[in-house]
Amino acid sequence: MTPFHAVLTREDLRHNSGPLAPDFRRRARACRAKRGVIQIRSESAIIRHMSVNLKTKEEIELMRVAGRLAAEVLDVVAPHVKPGVTTAELDRICHDHIVNVQGTIPANVGYRGFPKSVCTSVNNVICHGIPSAAKVLKEGDIVNIDVTVIKDGWHGDTSRMYYVGTPSVMAKRLVETTYEAMWRGIRAVKPGATLGDVGHAIQKFAEAERFSVVRDYCGHGIGKVYHDEPQVMHYGRPGEGLVLKPGMTFTIEPMINEGTYHHKTLPDGWTVVTKDRKLSAQWEHMVAVTEDGVDVLTLSPNASAPA
Repeated sequence: MTPFHAVLTREDLRHNSGPLAPDFRRRARACRAKRGVIQIRSESAIIRHMSVNLKTKEEIELMRVAGRLAAEVLDVVAPHVKPGVTTAELDRICHDHIVNVQGTIPANVGYRGFPKSVCTSVNNVICHGIPSAAKVLKEGDIVNIDVTVIKDGWHGDTSRMYYVGTPSVMAKRLVETTYEAMWRGIRAVKPGATLGDVGHAIQKFAEAERFSVVRDYCGHGIGKVYHDEPQVMHYGRPGEGLVLKPGMTFTIEPMINEGTYHHKTLPDGWTVVTKDRKLSAQWEHMVAVTEDGVDVLTLSPNASAPA
């Protein structure tokens, strides 16, 4: 699940856009937006807020177990994503596998009042789509399924795009671009790099393909806490933001829109859609910073990162 939890500069507020730039000598004040509430914070408050819990190698291995179990759920549900199936049925399949086969806990259900075990975001839904018996998948749809499981107290969080039948040329290009953008962000992760480097890698590629990067929803630190620090923006400037260290664990989960990055939340309080009603896509992996690079913790068994 993707938190609405963005750090914005005063310049960002004026222009409603712009990269994360937490250079506090130049910008003494910043704001955070969370579920529509803007809070102004001092430099010292934001620095405290960005303290990050480093994981041991043993803890990262426990997170890998949870991550692979989350990926397994997405493998299991894949054959069921087809025309005529409801998103409620996809949720039921995922919930049954998580609870009755894996013996793990679905982290989403009940989280801040979310009513289902997975998020199902179809077509113009950016994130947090609520599975429903009334939402029937149609030929040509695209859908993101976002799952988080808890195993022995550790969270595994990942999401994946699926085609329902044969996608349009635009839908396919958007989904493939978002996938590559995620991996470009992952490849930017290493000790000494910054979160700005990660966001820039994603933003540069997506915008070169004439798509837009959603600003107000981000990746997040994760471990025993579901949504932890750091906040991982999917846009940014090279060299800016938090410096990465071995033992940091977080998600990279860019949301890329066909049209503009502007969005709105539906009356259910959860479902976030593109304001222009154009398509949106998202992929997510959970990663750990290692001594010499990055380790992806949510790969399916026997899967490997693309070259």
